[in-house]
Amino acid sequence: MAATAVRYLRSVGAATTAGPVEPLPRPDLRAVGPDERAPIDPAVFRKVLGTFASGVTIVTAPGPEGPAGFACQSFASLSLDPPLVAFMVARTSTTWPRIARAGVFCVNILSADQGALCRGFAVSGADKFAGVDWTPAPVTGSPRLAGIPAWIDCTIHAVHTGGDHLIVVGRVNELGCTEPDTRPDTGLDTGPDTDEIAGADAGPLLFYRGRFGRFTP
Repeated sequence: MAATAVRYLRSVGAATTAGPVEPLPRPDLRAVGPDERAPIDPAVFRKVLGTFASGVTIVTAPGPEGPAGFACQSFASLSLDPPLVAFMVARTSTTWPRIARAGVFCVNILSADQGALCRGFAVSGADKFAGVDWTPAPVTGSPRLAGIPAWIDCTIHAVHTGGDHLIVVGRVNELGCTEPDTRPDTGLDTGPDTDEIAGADAGPLLFYRGRFGRFTP
């Protein structure tokens, strides 16, 4: 039927193809001026983003001058294939250059009873590892802190800029966690109660509106 219609249009002298189409005028493009941007109060920014509850970690790395580490709230899983994680660190961090030089790091996920440990790694200029027990992570040798419920041993995969922070992507080499102790309480000594089991039983350390807390199902 379409071919018949085309033949008819041609027989009566009608146009069967569209003529040239005039392009639309180009829009006026310009940069957004600073005075046109909605001002964001840093205090309000922190207050609003502080309502997003998160876990808390300590990121550690080995080094010739001794181990390095800092408390990190901005941590997330990134990819399953390949296995990638990410954390964010301020450009002004004095610990980050040491981690960057090492090229590796270990994410230590903290339990609810490790708030004091987290505060110790949140300060600047102190010997953060004084009195802290740790063992080398199996692949990179980064400090794996005692009593943590989980750890992730990584090699630095990429570093991206993000305003006044850096986005560090790590390729996961090895990882592990400690399951909560589900053994029945018989009153008998059935083996040593390790710090790792105690940490797993305590649940995760959470950070919400500038305060530490714990998870309740």
